[in-house]
Amino acid sequence: MTEDPGTAEDLSTVESPAPLPAAEGLFSVAPHTAHLNHGSFGAVPLPVQRAQEALRTEHELDPDGFFADLPDRIAGARVRIAAELATDPDRLALVANVTEAAAIALDSIPFAPGDRILVTDHGYGAVTQAAARKAAETGAELVVAELPLVAPDERAVREAVLAAVDGRTAVAILDRITSPTARTVASPALVAELRERGVTTLVDGAHAPGMLPEPVDPNADFWFGNLHKWAFAPRATGVLSVRPEWTARVRPLALSWEHHRGFPASVEWRGTCDYTSWLAAPAGFQLLRELGREAVAAHNTALAAYGQRVLVERAGLRALPATPGVWMRAVRLPRGRFDTEQAARGLMAGLWQRLGVRVAVRPWPGGGVLRVSAQLYNRAAEYERLADGLAEFLKD
Repeated sequence: MTEDPGTAEDLSTVESPAPLPAAEGLFSVAPHTAHLNHGSFGAVPLPVQRAQEALRTEHELDPDGFFADLPDRIAGARVRIAAELATDPDRLALVANVTEAAAIALDSIPFAPGDRILVTDHGYGAVTQAAARKAAETGAELVVAELPLVAPDERAVREAVLAAVDGRTAVAILDRITSPTARTVASPALVAELRERGVTTLVDGAHAPGMLPEPVDPNADFWFGNLHKWAFAPRATGVLSVRPEWTARVRPLALSWEHHRGFPASVEWRGTCDYTSWLAAPAGFQLLRELGREAVAAHNTALAAYGQRVLVERAGLRALPATPGVWMRAVRLPRGRFDTEQAARGLMAGLWQRLGVRVAVRPWPGGGVLRVSAQLYNRAAEYERLADGLAEFLKD
């Protein structure tokens, strides 16, 4: 798709925020590493690590006793998590991650030959692959909506998505915040309009919990998010939210001894797995409250914008439009560079080996996309190190 120049954000006045004193010493990220990729795997704060370790110790002291009442303890953790997400615990299930949740959702929807499953070219690769497999299995058709990288705002994104919807569109799988480009696609307005058109919506909210004040969209038929990114939970902790009219149709990926209880217990129980990450997840939300969600959000939003600014000013890269309040930013790499998976992975490896910097790079037609994240342990000098080193790297 031809790119429109869009509306450039003025980054010239963006300054780096002062570190939050309360966050000092909260993380165990190696001090020599500039870990500017929190959005991929997160980093678990030390208090949450200790909470999970205590649960593991309890587990090993009496394995039988630990498992005996575990379903009820999982249900209790779910109630606390649902309260943090401002949603109904009866429509929420704990899962490992959004990839698993997407598979459950797709397996719960009846598809007919000729149905269309709509995704976007900004979607998370594993979720898109799951949709493609479901289409191949059922005779449905996968339709990929191309969204301009420089679409200036949510309205432009919404119009591009709706232009790809027709009478055969049965399901739309859309990101609340996209992984490669850090943009909002599944805005509440778009999800509501798709619902009015009779389209079943799956919202990938991988980055919403902990970051957005109202992460769960009640209009989404299926909504899923990760807690191990921005909600300080241990890996692997995710949630699947299902509208009431769908809960009886939900098919867990495997049958278990809790299957007779129906959703959400039928989805959550999977035998002898390590459930300590789920039980420790409320501790992550508690820490976020203690730090002050608004203070964390203001710090991380400003720091991500500063990171984008120095990449533009020092490395000569082009800023991609940003969504307000998102703790990640993206820039466009030079035309014709890093536009294949191999090249993108090579750049990530090179930046780590030469600079000690972790970032996310995704291939894109015409030139790759580099994304930086901001979390409390990051500092302005790390983004400056990336920008200066990348400027030299790009000369090669």
